[in-house]
Amino acid sequence: MSVSTTNIYGQILISDEAIAKIAYHAALDCYGIVELVTKGVKDSVNGLFSKGQKVNGTSVVTKGDKINIDMCVIIKFGVSLSAVAETLKLSVKYNVEKFTGMVVDSVNVNIVGVKL
Repeated sequence: MSVSTTNIYGQILISDEAIAKIAYHAALDCYGIVELVTKGVKDSVNGLFSKGQKVNGTSVVTKGDKINIDMCVIIKFGVSLSAVAETLKLSVKYNVEKFTGMVVDSVNVNIVGVKL
């Protein structure tokens, strides 16, 4: 799937994979995020056998011109989990909206683990 917009120059289509890459890089820039990971064994196996390139730990679902993003992260030990998660949500939402010009409806953060 992809999101699309139309302006005076024509129609612009942005793939879910491109949006996922923007979200992935925005997440890695947030303080306290160690890495993004797949949620479970099933997701890891599906990633091995699926065509195309998948962005690790980031799932994008688009409906119309709305974007929903799910992220699975490992957070650095000793930081406030809620503060890091809230900062991650705001950063990803801001960066994706800035780069795509589309509305991000939700950013869901799943904290999978904590690493020293």
